[in-house]
Amino acid sequence: MRFLNKAIIVAVLSVAAFASFSAGTARAQSSSSAPAPSSQAAPAKLSDSAATVPNSKVPAYHVAAPTGPLPDTLDPKQFADPETQNIYALAAKEKAVLYQQPCYCRCDKEVGHKSLLDCYVDDHASHCVLCKKEAAFAYGETQAGKTAEAIRKEIMDGKWKTVNLSDYDAPLPAK
Repeated sequence: MRFLNKAIIVAVLSVAAFASFSAGTARAQSSSSAPAPSSQAAPAKLSDSAATVPNSKVPAYHVAAPTGPLPDTLDPKQFADPETQNIYALAAKEKAVLYQQPCYCRCDKEVGHKSLLDCYVDDHASHCVLCKKEAAFAYGETQAGKTAEAIRKEIMDGKWKTVNLSDYDAPLPAK
């Protein structure tokens, strides 16, 4: 009987721990039909001079441009929907800019991301509308000639919220 009581307590604690972990992950991400990558290399260690800014109101980001090579973003072709493919392709073109941007889905707190770029090094952005909007916004502003710092200010001001993701549902024209 004593063994049974211990087993029940362990089972209840295990279920509670799993539920707590699942709830935290669900807040950062919505459900996705995209398969998780089978294996991903760890992002390259970057110079300590490009530190993240911890602040409860502003998510983590790097204050300076990277001084070393950046990790690859995931291959857009691994995703089934054109919107995700297009946004991942744009992210791959602007890795240094995304490296310097915060991500307002708060994946810094939920999954340990250090900037918006981290969302594209794994499959997080494939099922996060906020990540997609911020990357599309950053890409458009970069194409308009704005600096990473100016884009960061606009992202902090919430201007990424105006992005219409349906604009990315069809294959993008080649540039």
